[in-house]
Amino acid sequence: MTDLNDFRVFEKVATLRSFSAAGRALGIPKSTVSRCVARLEEELGIRLVQRTTHCVQLTESGRALKERCSEILSRVDEAVDYVSSLNASPKGHLKINATIGFSYFVLSKALPTFLERYPNIDVSLDLTSRPVDIVAEGVDVTIRMGNLPDSRLIATGLGTIQKYLCASPSYLERRGVPQSIGALKEHDTVETPCRNGVPRTWRFYKDTREIENFDVPPRLLVNDPGMIYRLVLNGAGIACVPVYLCSPDIKAGRLTRLFPEWTLPSVEVSVVHASNRGLSPAVRAFVEYMKQASASGALWRDDPFAKG
Repeated sequence: MTDLNDFRVFEKVATLRSFSAAGRALGIPKSTVSRCVARLEEELGIRLVQRTTHCVQLTESGRALKERCSEILSRVDEAVDYVSSLNASPKGHLKINATIGFSYFVLSKALPTFLERYPNIDVSLDLTSRPVDIVAEGVDVTIRMGNLPDSRLIATGLGTIQKYLCASPSYLERRGVPQSIGALKEHDTVETPCRNGVPRTWRFYKDTREIENFDVPPRLLVNDPGMIYRLVLNGAGIACVPVYLCSPDIKAGRLTRLFPEWTLPSVEVSVVHASNRGLSPAVRAFVEYMKQASASGALWRDDPFAKG
């Protein structure tokens, strides 16, 4: 059976184009490097390298093997790092990005337990409502709502958040209660700014069969759901508010849920990082912790109308 170390030695020779340099990088004699490459060539029955006066040239077979070796060895190293990390306490610095509202109402409950569980991890929490480029901005992990357009990123689903259409009693007393979805056009609505020029549409479902759409002409644009909630609570207008924000106020009579016979689409919540390759133990620990903490929506589910 071919020795994996021979592949590792060959990959280093192919990268550095030198037996001597490969030996120095691996901390082994040049003669050992030569034997490893020769043994690999004999096992495979092909010539992988051609020596010249100044450097090592790869054959066509050598170039093909080098490309595959780099990928395979990277995966082996990743697997070894992962298994090793299982027995080690994760440590290091972790930069987390999330929206202001989600951080204030959800992460504020989750992070203290995470920090207690992993005393060797330090956290920087970056709060912003704009989309971030986590690679360019040095963010380790981010919490995102909705679809993930960037295929370079790895997303782990945490669950869904339901929204209710809400207004305060003071607003409804002043402006009247809309009797139909179409009547919303006569009211002040509060929404987040649209992205890529796509208009905001509120889509309502009933018994999964009926659908009504309302193209929102917002009176007030706000880039954070937490602020939208506060504005609606104080009588600014009508908005779709996450259940974990509005539910206690609906129970207490500080907010009124409109059109309870209709359902709004739920929003996917994901924890996102750049790549599984070389994933740090701190990032892995946070992803796994959020999966456990948010199981069945426990972190944000506070729904007085939920069945079961």
